[in-house]
Amino acid sequence: MADLYLKALEAERKSLWAACRLKGLPKGTPERQRIEELDQLLAEHKAKKAG
Repeated sequence: MADLYLKALEAERKSLWAACRLKGLPKGTPERQRIEELDQLLAEHKAKKAG
């Protein structure tokens, strides 16, 4: 079964990263901070899923 939560997190991260790259946003901006939060959530979710 598809993991919709994981797909949603990855899609949001990919979208934010593309926007940051296009705009040339530096670290510390809200968008970049959200990417860091998403990385943490993804890692936690994958760890929980693995066991």
